[in-house]
Amino acid sequence: MEARDAATVLVASLKDPSVPLTIADAAAQSGLPMRDADRGLNWLTSTYRGHLRVTEEGQLLFLFPYGFTKPWETRDALDRTARAVGTFLSGVARFVVRAWLTIAILGYAAIFLALIIGLTFARQGSSRDDGLSQLGFVVFRVLADALFWTFHPFSPIAVGWNDSLLQSRRYGRRGADPNKTPFYEKVNRFVFGPAVATEDPLERERRVIAEIRAQKGRIGLGDVMRVTGLPRDEADPMMARLMLDYEGDVDVSEAGGIIYKFEALRKTALDVSDPRPLPAWSEPRIVPPLTGNRFGTNVLVAALNAFNLVMGLFVIANNLTIARIIDLLRPLRPGVEYVPLPYDGMPIVLGLIPLVFSIALFLLPLGRVLLRPLRARAISHENGRLGLLREILTRVEARTPLTEPGLRAAWKSGAGSEPGSTELTRAVVDLGGDVDIEPTGEVRYRFVDLEAEAAALEEERAIAADAEAHVGKVIFSSDN
Repeated sequence: MEARDAATVLVASLKDPSVPLTIADAAAQSGLPMRDADRGLNWLTSTYRGHLRVTEEGQLLFLFPYGFTKPWETRDALDRTARAVGTFLSGVARFVVRAWLTIAILGYAAIFLALIIGLTFARQGSSRDDGLSQLGFVVFRVLADALFWTFHPFSPIAVGWNDSLLQSRRYGRRGADPNKTPFYEKVNRFVFGPAVATEDPLERERRVIAEIRAQKGRIGLGDVMRVTGLPRDEADPMMARLMLDYEGDVDVSEAGGIIYKFEALRKTALDVSDPRPLPAWSEPRIVPPLTGNRFGTNVLVAALNAFNLVMGLFVIANNLTIARIIDLLRPLRPGVEYVPLPYDGMPIVLGLIPLVFSIALFLLPLGRVLLRPLRARAISHENGRLGLLREILTRVEARTPLTEPGLRAAWKSGAGSEPGSTELTRAVVDLGGDVDIEPTGEVRYRFVDLEAEAAALEEERAIAADAEAHVGKVIFSSDN
């Protein structure tokens, strides 16, 4: 009987799946043969995130804390929806930022410069001089000095000059660095931070499969935790699913250690052995840079945005609607006294829009700065947890005792700070540990399941036949 068909029978027959049961219990309640009950229980464990337990007599128990339901699907669906909405909004925001700064660089900046020049030089000494000319001259002078010292090749703070000189030497005068980051991407980094590389959803599974092949087709949950960094309650259902997908089997040693066997995955036509993948703690998590840009680039983007912000305030303060600007710049008729237009509303195109967008482009990176300590704390916690995992698995493999000072030191080596008692206890429990208090009062942590698993795996790998990996002699080839 197929595993899915056997599982269907078990779903209809088992009275209380949240209570631990043996394969014999499942066979008795369903009327299935033992082999079919075994297949069905493994399929259900994978599908409904069941758990496995081992008794002191080596009996394997199956239990399904959620029954034959999937309450996590709603949560996962909401998470996926939230991520999709977040990705969409982020994409829209990035597009708006790119479009806005393109308009600002090519449109608003040019318009504002033309406005300043016009107000400064076109009406000097005329009867229209109402203070705008003097203010425009000051703004124009400040802007001109800023541009000179920012881009002049002999300026000590010039932006991009040294980079351009270096690229001209490295790639030739007409060549360009193909890896050079476009300016719009630098703007995105300034506002949203550097782009986060998306993780391949199959990468974690590939690492576990590589560990299986490197460990002679025999692994335990400790091996899965080593290469993925997952806590025990997430590694357990993952292994149940991999058993179904890759023709795995589960065995229990006399000491109660659970062994996952994947003999079919050992088959290889290559002459080289598979190396073990690096452990999850080999690459500590780091807090990404705030922008990923050079200081000069951030100054340039901030200056451009500040210029548009100031000009937006300037336009609003002086009621420079489009109609009034046209009136200010049109030629005077001889002998006709100039009468300025009355207030005709809020300047939207040249005032309110650049002001609001420029403020928003400053608030977004400011918000990331304020949230940065929380992100750093979360990354520090994860590094501490991985340091704890390294200490646990190393000690279990070496069969040396685990002490609280040792675990605290391991956490501190990863996180850079001491863990709290509650934080340490919660992390130990998530990794499958128990607490023992010695007669002397010393606290020791035990990982009974991992210890039994390590001993069982050592024996199984020692007797695993190398012939399992051989595919045999080729007796037919279509290329001959």
